[in-house]
Amino acid sequence: MTAPTTTPAAPPTYASLRAAAVPLTALCLAFFVEMVDNTLLQVALPTIGRSLHSGTTGLQWVTGAYSLTFGGLLLAAGSAADRFGRRRVLLTGLAAFGVISLSVVLVTGTGQLITLRAALGCAAAAMAPVTMSLIFRLFDDERLRARSITVVVVVGMSGLVLGPLLGGTVLSRADWQWLLVLNAPVALVAWIGVRAGVPADRPADLTAEPLDLPGTVLTVAAVGLGCLTLTSGVEHGWLAPLTLACAAGTVAAVGGFVRRERRTASPVVDLALFRAGPARGAATTQLGASVALAGVLFGLTLHFQYAYGWSPVRAGLANLPLIVTMVAATPLAERLTARLGHRRACLVGTALLVGSLLGAAWAVEHGYAAIAAAVVVLTVGLRTIVTTCAVALVQAVPANRTSTGAALNDTAQEIGTSLGTAVVGTLVAALVTRTLPAGAWSADLVRSYFAGERITYLVLAVLVGVIATAGSLSLTGSRTTEEPAPSGTGRTTA
Repeated sequence: MTAPTTTPAAPPTYASLRAAAVPLTALCLAFFVEMVDNTLLQVALPTIGRSLHSGTTGLQWVTGAYSLTFGGLLLAAGSAADRFGRRRVLLTGLAAFGVISLSVVLVTGTGQLITLRAALGCAAAAMAPVTMSLIFRLFDDERLRARSITVVVVVGMSGLVLGPLLGGTVLSRADWQWLLVLNAPVALVAWIGVRAGVPADRPADLTAEPLDLPGTVLTVAAVGLGCLTLTSGVEHGWLAPLTLACAAGTVAAVGGFVRRERRTASPVVDLALFRAGPARGAATTQLGASVALAGVLFGLTLHFQYAYGWSPVRAGLANLPLIVTMVAATPLAERLTARLGHRRACLVGTALLVGSLLGAAWAVEHGYAAIAAAVVVLTVGLRTIVTTCAVALVQAVPANRTSTGAALNDTAQEIGTSLGTAVVGTLVAALVTRTLPAGAWSADLVRSYFAGERITYLVLAVLVGVIATAGSLSLTGSRTTEEPAPSGTGRTTA
């Protein structure tokens, strides 16, 4: 007689945040190390440039390589987690993140560091899509889920705060390589906590659909070749064979990706989602906001440490207005959305972004207070767009695809980060200098940088205005401000 087939019982959940302290702390650390690594090297860029004899385009790729692979692989990593197990993929990502961070001690050139940063982006992509879903698995109570997400978001924002400060503090006492070496013990503690406190995946909760590896490769190729086209145009000329080849490769990769996703049975992303205005608009607006943030951060890092000659610690502290405003502006952003609706709130956010970039173009020659004021305005606009579009994008996808919507949101942000960094790095190299001189800048070079920076922010204002306005107009008038819980992340389907 054949025994009846039974589905394994759902793993037990926790009755309070205190009871879930071990796994919740581990997941917070996993999110923290992802966030802090986005900003950790910002204040170290001039130091790295001098140490490795790198120019502005090389530094652009030191920051952009992480965002490129992270953004390009987010969707594929989410698909892998659905197939191989969320906890398993997170543990693999944490282990890889720690080992790769340690390998920085072997780096002797800019190319090696760019490769290492790209590898770190791959590992972080394996961590990001599953962190929130594992938090949902810990609790049945919706209030506990909401409180736990608040805790994780606060920890993540502290990572953005501590990134520049930790970077500056470490640089004042040790070599820049320690900025990445310190990732390893954090990743190790997180790995132990996840392994000990997060229930293992159940086979019944996984899918057998194959991964779309060709689509993943085409995604990364399209973004990477697009950025390389910009830098090659400055270094070799816009009609140089390499530049034209990169541009052609970008078009081919985008076309190949669209064709692949339309035909495959298990795409990286279902392109039909973008037929709906809200999904397309939310992703596009997020991309524009990320271009603005990444461009300003990259430009001001060089501004503070080179033009002003500030130490890394002081340059890190100079970013505090951005981080404090990012946290403080959340209630304001939610009220704007609730009162104006998604479309009008994002149009207001876009206007603030454009206004802040125009203000930054003026402020570069008028001291830190003027720059800080422009940054505060930019951050309010950014927070309004991030809050609104994250909800709008999840709302726009079917109920059984909300995790895909969340991944699309993260992907748009990371592509925007890569594009913003590429634009600023390219313009600085074209307008000011391709090689960052060692030591203090001369007065003539500082004036040249101010002039180039002003043009750069004006270009960004136009670019961000066009992208974010087009995206905002595709949104609806929904006034929802609370993001729905991702489908399939409860006790029985996580």
